[in-house]
Amino acid sequence: MFLEVTHRDGERELRPRGHWRAEHAPQLAREVDEFQPGAGRIVLDAAQLESLDLTGAFFLRRLERRLAVEGVEVRWASPRPEPLEFESGVVGDELPAPRPENPHPPIGQVGRWAVERGLEARGAIAFLGSVCLVFAGAVARPKRFRAASIVRHVYETGLQAVPIVALIAFLISVIIAYIGAQQLRQYGGEIFVVDLVTLAVLRELGVLLTAIIVAGRSGSAFAAEIGVMRLNDEVDALRAIGLNVVEVLVLPRIVGLVIALPMLTIVADAMGLAGGAVLSFLLLDIPFNQFLARMQEAIMPTTFWAGLLKAPVFAFVIALIGTYRGMQVRESSRELGRLTTVAVVQSIFMVIFVNAIFAVAYWQLDF
Repeated sequence: MFLEVTHRDGERELRPRGHWRAEHAPQLAREVDEFQPGAGRIVLDAAQLESLDLTGAFFLRRLERRLAVEGVEVRWASPRPEPLEFESGVVGDELPAPRPENPHPPIGQVGRWAVERGLEARGAIAFLGSVCLVFAGAVARPKRFRAASIVRHVYETGLQAVPIVALIAFLISVIIAYIGAQQLRQYGGEIFVVDLVTLAVLRELGVLLTAIIVAGRSGSAFAAEIGVMRLNDEVDALRAIGLNVVEVLVLPRIVGLVIALPMLTIVADAMGLAGGAVLSFLLLDIPFNQFLARMQEAIMPTTFWAGLLKAPVFAFVIALIGTYRGMQVRESSRELGRLTTVAVVQSIFMVIFVNAIFAVAYWQLDF
């Protein structure tokens, strides 16, 4: 016990006792924070204080400041310990203003949130504007597209993603065909499984699943790569030698993904249809030639393009968010991990949101 309270002549005496040293810091912090001063006057007496280092002086001064903030009159019955005087001289004796019970009322919290979101939106719009300006300059001077970097990103985001995209598209199509077959069999409409698989894969699932996979795979990679470059001061080094960071780091990734995602969508469409055909043959005894014939009857000229046209837009959104969050990394690896996670979550959310906009637009255009 490091604090002792006694009552004498109508006053309370608070006596620090024992060794107030660094090795006892946890116990000192607990007792100082748990002490309830109450009202009235308190006399501090350091006569029983055996030793006091700067750590102990810090906690003793914290107690002294807390009493003053809460309006308790404090006086010393003995000389103020020298380490406490030294600590006060280094840090200062200015007392903090009492904290209100609710420093941020609800309306203040709403305002703070609105301001933060507004600043974030302004930063995102500024980043989009810089990307558009660099792209326009590259169109005027095609050498600024940096073809070697674009080809590398097409390979990393496109060709290397083919196995996982193909496998997931095949399995999801098998699942949809199986569930559809179980339901349609009750009405003798097993042949309509072909229509279900064809329309679902070509219009929605092929491009949507591919975009979500790419968002988790490539969007996070973009944020992490640029974020590490920010931490290593490589981005500042590029600026120092006169290079445009957006042109060097952002534009090749965006263009590469815009090229790669439509190709991955075609692969996903093909594997999705193959999965539906395999399950239809094994479960419903629909031969492949009959599946192909029914598939051609089910689709319209716009069915394939309705899905494929979404791919470049999804790719632009994913690459833009990934590179933007990577550029925001500051100071610590913890921030790198947080912003990489934010990039993936926001990319997937925006892909689904943009897909909903496409659905409404297609419905209005009867596309």
